[in-house]
Amino acid sequence: MKKVLMGNEAVAYSLFINGVNVAVGYPGTPSTEVIETLKNFQDDDFYVEWSTNEKVALEIAAGASLSGARTVATMKQVGLNVAADPLLSLSVVGVEGGLLVFVADDPGPHSSQTEQDTRNFARFCNLPVFDPSSPKEAFELIKPAFEISEKYKLPVLFRMTTRVCHSNQSIEFEFKREKRKIKGFEKKPDWVILPALSYKKHMELEQKLQDMKKELSAYNKVEGRGKIGIVSGGISYFYVKEAIKGFEDLFSILKITVVHPLDEGLVLEFAKDKQMLIFIEELDPVLEEEVKLILFENGKFIPTYGKRNGYVQFAGELDVDKVRDIFHKIFSDRRFLAKNTFTDVLQTPKRQAQLCAGCPHRSSFLIVKYAAKGQDVIFTGDIGCYTLGFAKPISTTDTCLCMGASITMAQGIKISDCSKKVIAFIGDSTFFHSGITGLVNSYYNRHNITICILDNLTTGMTGFQPHPGTGKKIYGKEGRKVSIESLVKGIGIEKILVIDPYLSFAENVDKVRKFLNDEELGVIVFRRECANLKSRESYFKINQNCSKCKVCLEVTGCPAIDEDENGKLFIDSTLCNGCGLCENFCRYSAIEKVMVK
Repeated sequence: MKKVLMGNEAVAYSLFINGVNVAVGYPGTPSTEVIETLKNFQDDDFYVEWSTNEKVALEIAAGASLSGARTVATMKQVGLNVAADPLLSLSVVGVEGGLLVFVADDPGPHSSQTEQDTRNFARFCNLPVFDPSSPKEAFELIKPAFEISEKYKLPVLFRMTTRVCHSNQSIEFEFKREKRKIKGFEKKPDWVILPALSYKKHMELEQKLQDMKKELSAYNKVEGRGKIGIVSGGISYFYVKEAIKGFEDLFSILKITVVHPLDEGLVLEFAKDKQMLIFIEELDPVLEEEVKLILFENGKFIPTYGKRNGYVQFAGELDVDKVRDIFHKIFSDRRFLAKNTFTDVLQTPKRQAQLCAGCPHRSSFLIVKYAAKGQDVIFTGDIGCYTLGFAKPISTTDTCLCMGASITMAQGIKISDCSKKVIAFIGDSTFFHSGITGLVNSYYNRHNITICILDNLTTGMTGFQPHPGTGKKIYGKEGRKVSIESLVKGIGIEKILVIDPYLSFAENVDKVRKFLNDEELGVIVFRRECANLKSRESYFKINQNCSKCKVCLEVTGCPAIDEDENGKLFIDSTLCNGCGLCENFCRYSAIEKVMVK
């Protein structure tokens, strides 16, 4: 069959065809579509789930692997931090069935709190890492990645970046699944990582890396015969190919697909007749440092241009124009590469990230903000849709660090400045991911903060995946629902309030104001289904009573409210989800509901 596949879809198809038995992950852009695609496949020896976090996912994958199953754990780059503990131990303990750790890096970053380079984790953990440049290459590399994992009994990192994950390519393949017999778990002393065994296995791990270098080097390749050497990999390889069009004879390219461990022989052979080496890669100078180390250890000196001497940017994504600028900077005195080869690209205007029209979180934030008015309050935020509480005019997020940190940072702030009231915001999926442990600590150590759990009954920002609070598994059925209120009460917290943020704004403000009056540890659950999951029953419009005071717009910041060239306010009926929040702030009865027929 021939099919146009997104990079993440290509990985999912190839995983299934190549006999993956267990696929687990936690949603996070740009990795989410791997599991979302895999859930569409079914077989009697295949299982897929969204786990509560990346550490849980990898440990499930490890257990299945020790039974001989082919497994994959998927996550984004910051998720690998959560899974780092089992990953580091697995590199020593080893695996049985092939185990791939699929990690999507986010140069830019577009939807992450940090830019991280998973290739560094491969060096840190002493594990091999594949870094494909295209969806087709990713599809083709899944099979050898499984085989390497099974041959050397090690997890293999499979790293992609946003542009590879989300670009599309036509791929021709036979949709036929490899059926494999799972032998089952066999008891071995090797699976119990005691200190003496850890030392022995570390020595074995170092030897395995040496043994696999030549074999993995086959996935790297050299193109061209020019005297100027370019070392690149991932999506940057295609930027290089595009940028040197018309000048190909000047260059040779070393395309590195397996970054670690890197074969010295290939690097020395490539570099032996080069006038200079240019390193084009996103994020950290991983290729640059690895190649330079090999040259240094072998007594070779060649002029180099990369991140270490300021020719290539450390942060953000590259593109063809940026790579052309790098070449222009290096060759400006020789003038054989023109800077403005391509027509200037039209720049799209930048927009502020904000909550969707009708998002119940907007109302929840404002209810708390109004209820706390007049008090000295610090708001701690978390990762997900509720990070957007930072945006004006909502302005109820003073900190945001990582998953679950709103609750724990609030405790730290309260310890250091007990005169302040501290209110933490966290979402439902994030609460299950990493918030529960912080809540237990708050109860145990008597940290009197207020925790607002914004429950929109889904994992909204990554595409509406289920979680334990929804009671649904990945296929929409079968799961057991975990009640947030029961869980909070089970810890021992008695002060709990549940609010529907779509109901009377004034009454909700009054309830929360009373809740905030004392200094006890308390939890408010704001519960309303994500506006994007609900069929719209009504929308609002602005009538002739409007005085153009703009309070509705200035207080809510709702993207459905706008003004025309004459300063006349209007509500975009295609965006409005009928939440009615804006109506609460109009003193002129100028906002009225319209039922959808």
